[in-house]
Formats: sequence, C-alpha cells, structure tokens
Amino acid sequence: MKNASDLRTERWLLPDGVNELMPADAWRVESLRRLIMDSSFRWGYELVMPPLIEYLDSLLTGTGETLDLQTFKFIDQHNGRSLGIRADMTPQVARMDAHTMGNDQPNRLFYTGSVLRARSDGAGSSRAPLQFGAELFGHAGTGSDVEIILLMLNNVMLSGLQETSLLLDVGHVGVFRGLIHHADLPPELSERLFQVLLRGSRPEMADLLEQAGVSGDVRRQFKELAGLAGDAAEVLARARSCFRDTGSAVAVALDNLQAVIAAVQAVHPGLKVHVDLAELRGYRYHTGMVFALYDDSGSELSRGGRYDAIGESFGRARPATGFSGDLVNLALAWRPMEQEMKPAVRGIWVQSSVDSELWEQIGHLRQTGERVVTALPGSSMKPADWHCDRELVFLDGGWIVRSLDS
Repeated sequence: MKNASDLRTERWLLPDGVNELMPADAWRVESLRRLIMDSSFRWGYELVMPPLIEYLDSLLTGTGETLDLQTFKFIDQHNGRSLGIRADMTPQVARMDAHTMGNDQPNRLFYTGSVLRARSDGAGSSRAPLQFGAELFGHAGTGSDVEIILLMLNNVMLSGLQETSLLLDVGHVGVFRGLIHHADLPPELSERLFQVLLRGSRPEMADLLEQAGVSGDVRRQFKELAGLAGDAAEVLARARSCFRDTGSAVAVALDNLQAVIAAVQAVHPGLKVHVDLAELRGYRYHTGMVFALYDDSGSELSRGGRYDAIGESFGRARPATGFSGDLVNLALAWRPMEQEMKPAVRGIWVQSSVDSELWEQIGHLRQTGERVVTALPGSSMKPADWHCDRELVFLDGGWIVRSLDS
C-alpha cells in the first residue's frame, strides 16, 4: 500500500500520454497555429469550431471500430444519453458539412482544437493532441486531392521544415478493393485477408489463400500487392504490369495515384514520394487515396485521404478529402540547435508605480501592440527576465520609451 507521502508526490503527475507546454514551447505552438489559420484562410478555407462533446451516436457515425475504441464515453446527467469526447474532429466537420451547412456546392473547411484519446496511437504519441486539419467537401476529382495535399504541405512547411526533408507516403484502398472484387472473394475471406495484410504477414497470407482454394493467379496478385512499396514511379509501373488483367477499378485507382503524384511533384519537386499499395490503415473509413507525411527522422506530421462515404451517414452522401495532424508535434519537430526560442516582440519595462498618467501611457503602448511589463514591488526580477529591451521613464516633463542600454 502506498503511504501518504507517495500519494502527495503522485498528485502532480500527469496521466500517461498527456503533456503540458511551458512558455517557450507554448509560444512556438501558438505562433504556428496562427500562421496555419491565416494561411488556410488565404487558400479559401473557412474556420469551423465543432463542440468538444457530442452524443455518441452522432460522434461515431460512419467512423468504424478504431475511433470507437479511442473515444472516452460518459452519460449526460440531463437526459441519460451517451456522450463522447471527440477523439478526431474530421467526423464532426463532415456532419457540419452534410447536415448544418447543407448546400450542394464544394465547402472548404479548416479547424484547430484539442481532442482526447483513450489510447495512444503509438510509442510516445500524445493522447491529448492539439489537432489541426482541413477538409474539402463536394468535389470528387483528383483536383481536390491535389489541393488538399498541397495545403497540407504548405501548412507543415510553415513550421520551418523544407520539402527536401519531407516524405509523402501514398496509397489507394481502391487497389485492394478492386482485386477483391475481381477475384470475387467472399466477405469472410476478404476480411481475413485484410487483417493479414494489415499485419504485413506474407507467409500467413499465402497460407490463407492456399487453404481457401483460390486460383494461382489470385494468389500471385495478392503476393505482389504485399510487396508493392517504394519509389513512386517504379511501384506504379510494376503495379500496372502485375494487375493489367484485374479490371477497371484497379486501373482507375492507379491512374488517380499517378495524376495526383505528378501534380504535387510539379509544385514540390524536392519532395520525396513513397508509394505503398498494401497500406490499409483506415480501410473501412477511406474510399480512395490515402497519404501520410513524415520528416526525415520518420516522425509522422500529418495524414489524410479520401472518405466519400461518411456523409451518407448524416443523410447526404458528399465526396470528401482532407488531412489532420498534431500541431504540438509539428511545432516542436523542427528545432535547429543554434536557434533559441525567443518572443517575436520584445518588451518595455516599467518600474512599479501607481500613477494615472503612467497607466494611461501603458495602456496606449499596449493598444499599439507593444508588450509592457510592470515591476512588482519587492521582486528581484530584472527586465531581461521578462524579455524587455526598453523602459518607460519620465524625463524632462514627459514619458518616453528608451533603450535599456542608454
């Protein structure tokens, strides 16, 4: 049993996967958030703010088992209905597009906000990320996929990362779905095959297909699929050769991938692009292209894809594509050793004094955007401790701002 001292010590511990930000990091995150918001608006995207909690049946509609397991659930004391704390803002924004906005034109929406997850996505990942993202509804062509990836790259590079240090990993769930359809595999076998591919176990996949008695051609196609990952041009060329007799759905998916990759690389020629056609995370949720963006250390910065089916759950089937990421992870991912985090605006120091004229001067300076810090009586803190490089003083019958070096 823990003693009272142990309990007092643990009182200050945060839950696993939940972090706090001290001033320097908090300013870094907030500065990037403002840049991303301004930039997204200039791209034509409108800001939305979904609620932190919703009724569970709305929050999880059309999202699949993964988000269900990630969602904290509780009971509304007002009416006894089940509520959930959002673990992802994308379904909420899809509901707003389909139900609240309700128009037939394309909608470009972006957002930032906290989400909470019952489980960590992986080693070291936060369970309380500050999510940023954007969604484009109402357009089914490759143009919207290209735009959403370019916006994602733009927003990520606002952190200071360069395109040459980024890797875009792309796939398309339509390839797997097309192969399943062409082979006419039963639902139970398709589900087991999906689970095996998700685990990346090729021997298990070979045994499964052999035991199911599928043809040699089908076994070869899925074996090829499991290994189709690498350089974009090489993988797409191999895929066209391997799947040339598997029907139009696979060909359309490969055409879509090739067109989007070409358009993105035309804008960002230094970007590394990796294709993985066996990448099936989010398979039940996504309907087309899927993608994730990594830095050169392998850290995921953002991910997204096409998810045309979700709007149907809210009464209006709408084409949709989008991305999201953890703003804290992005803001803190790039830290040159020589760069110290400093506020963009330096401050003006004022010795403590209760003087109406002085406070009028302070108020005027703050209204013009200056940071003004007043000394606290009895405190030993110096102007430099508050990032102040100037001071407000009374000289020659008036208040002036002068350099602290003068």
